[in-house]
Amino acid sequence: MTTKTKALTTGSAAALLALGAVAPAAASGPADPLPAAPTAERAAAAPETLETLGRFFARDGELARTAAEPRISGASVPVRILSPDFVAGRAGAPVAREEFRASLAVAADGRKASLWTAKGPGGWQVVNIATGDDEIRYAREGAGKLPGGLVFREPQIDAWYVQKGTKVLPLDEDAVKAVGQHGTTLAAYRARVARAYGDKLPGSAYAHKGAAGGYAPG
Repeated sequence: MTTKTKALTTGSAAALLALGAVAPAAASGPADPLPAAPTAERAAAAPETLETLGRFFARDGELARTAAEPRISGASVPVRILSPDFVAGRAGAPVAREEFRASLAVAADGRKASLWTAKGPGGWQVVNIATGDDEIRYAREGAGKLPGGLVFREPQIDAWYVQKGTKVLPLDEDAVKAVGQHGTTLAAYRARVARAYGDKLPGSAYAHKGAAGGYAPG
């Protein structure tokens, strides 16, 4: 199972924690864990975080670190990933579980980055910076397609969806390839991911081998 990812930080962000070192959050339903948001956003907007963002935006030499003037724009959004419990067909399991929160960082020249914060043993911490604004953009698009729906990512094919009730709608081209332009039912989506990943869940031979990560811990 190959996981496609966009380019993440290197070099200047070496001081950040590796995302795999942070324990996954507990499975969550459609409602955002609002009490966590202000704490996560304080970590995102901390002076040391803005300093790291300045190095991130200056890493290619196009912009001096002192001229980057990064800022955090708007509220953070929960980022949910396809849940292994849902793939396994466990009763009541939501389609995805929250793994971290993402905040939009903007440089003085307009470039954007997604700043990830996750809750670890010491509280909310910045764990990664990713080029672009996928997490924030798809959260907005999902809210427009299915207000109150749950936006999530199927990382194995880098596909984004929004789910509400029995509907699963695609938010990007990869998701359209998987479920069609008009989406699918939740039951049909579960059947598809069960076929694709059912033998790659935690405890499987695939996961024990560590092949492409599977659903094993990072």
